[in-house]
Amino acid sequence: MAEPHLIGEAMTGGYGRGADILHGCTLSVDKGEIAVIVGPNGAGKSTAMKAVFGMLNLRSGSVRIGGEDITHLSPQDRVAKGMAFVPQTSNIFPSMTVEENLEMGAFLRRDDIRPTIEQVYDLFPILRDKRRQAAGELSGGQRQQVAVGRALMTQPSVLMLDEPTAGVSPIVMDELFDRIIEVARAGITILMVEQNARQALEIADTGYVLVQGANAYTGTGAELMADDEVRRTFLGG
Repeated sequence: MAEPHLIGEAMTGGYGRGADILHGCTLSVDKGEIAVIVGPNGAGKSTAMKAVFGMLNLRSGSVRIGGEDITHLSPQDRVAKGMAFVPQTSNIFPSMTVEENLEMGAFLRRDDIRPTIEQVYDLFPILRDKRRQAAGELSGGQRQQVAVGRALMTQPSVLMLDEPTAGVSPIVMDELFDRIIEVARAGITILMVEQNARQALEIADTGYVLVQGANAYTGTGAELMADDEVRRTFLGG
């Protein structure tokens, strides 16, 4: 069996010298597939995502991308290895225009970034229309599109999204999920945390239910949706 493109394996750790939040948590996702992390509030979902991105110290476990161990790399070095992370909040430069935000996403690149900007505009046409507008003036859904677009400017092999549909309307949520599917079809691996668990599992190749920083249930999105216990406990029946 080939190793998944991204794997955080048996991760245990927390912030600084505080107590462990993750307890042997494992997350993996194959190339071009979508893995979704769901679970109750305080389950460690965002912490698990940050652990994969190198934002907290693991006391045990490892993180690998494309078979390479990156456990001890900084977040900046992980970006250079092909990771892009979109946090839930403070994920745009509000005073900069949409296009300036996208250009900031390409800060590590030394090649021509115009074709990638055009790809982002093709994915999110509204951003082309608003490219000269300050990003902070946009709607919540449009700001999320800027944040995802800026992450894509690094030409990542892995895109990590923390609550991408938080605070947006159901129509905008469906549209964002459609765009996420498009990104995955282009061969980019996606790992995301999502509060809208039922809708997220509908698009997930793999789903992880975390409880108290540990794996409680793992399966395909369809398997988790069909599991009576998961439905009753985590999906509202």
